[in-house]
Amino acid sequence: MSTRTLVSPAALARPRGRAAYWTVFTGVVVLFALAFLFPVYWMVTGALKSPDEVAKTPPTLVPKAWHLNGYTDAWELMDLPTHLWNTVVQAAGAWFFQLVFCTAAAYALSKLRPAFGKLILGGILATLMVPAQALVVPKYLTVADLGLLNDPLAIWLPAVANAFNLYLLKRFFDQIPRDLLEAAEIDGAGKLRILWSIVLPMSRPVLGVVSIFALVAVWQDFLWPLMVFSDTEKQPIGVALVQLSQNIQLTVLIAAMVIASIPMVALFLVFQRHIIAGISAGGTKG
Repeated sequence: MSTRTLVSPAALARPRGRAAYWTVFTGVVVLFALAFLFPVYWMVTGALKSPDEVAKTPPTLVPKAWHLNGYTDAWELMDLPTHLWNTVVQAAGAWFFQLVFCTAAAYALSKLRPAFGKLILGGILATLMVPAQALVVPKYLTVADLGLLNDPLAIWLPAVANAFNLYLLKRFFDQIPRDLLEAAEIDGAGKLRILWSIVLPMSRPVLGVVSIFALVAVWQDFLWPLMVFSDTEKQPIGVALVQLSQNIQLTVLIAAMVIASIPMVALFLVFQRHIIAGISAGGTKG
């Protein structure tokens, strides 16, 4: 089968063709980098400007004077440590419960093959077709009836029912060779032992991806925490920024948004290798 490329090997072999190729390639990479990084730069430097300079038209690309007090004021005036800790607790609990229950359900549907397993999986996937907004009122009434308002469980328990992550785990488990699991059964390993000692170690890439999805979903959620946390002291950072932004200077608010985004950016930078590995994992080696 012949393959077609935009630049032929013969053209790349010539100095002029190679120079043109790398010029275009570098230009495209730089443009994409600027498109993604410039908003981040604009937000970070916006907090370093004075209130008058932020509102100035046309805006300045580089701050005329660097004001670090925007970040210190945001940390103190908006009580960011409390709200960041609330967010960490809510995200960590949702991640833990989701990983435990989604992994168990995916393993059961993939390897244990219960009765009506395909029907159950179809019903779970059907929930993906329901708009999230349509589920807000039933979820709120359920949480209110259980007395879980202003409680982290109001975030943790609904997060468990994540059909997408469950299906992602099941598809990965389906690729694990059954011969490997049968060999473990012959050696006397039970179902839980096989899950803990064989399936989970082989599933680190997809578990990393599911973990990122679970943490980011809670960290960036706004509507649901706003409904279940009326107590300002227990609100996560996303809700608190909106609730406390009424009488705050714009530079302080921008600084608070920069601080709130640091944990997720750091999480991606630390685990980007595992994220890419999980997304590209298309098979399992025996």
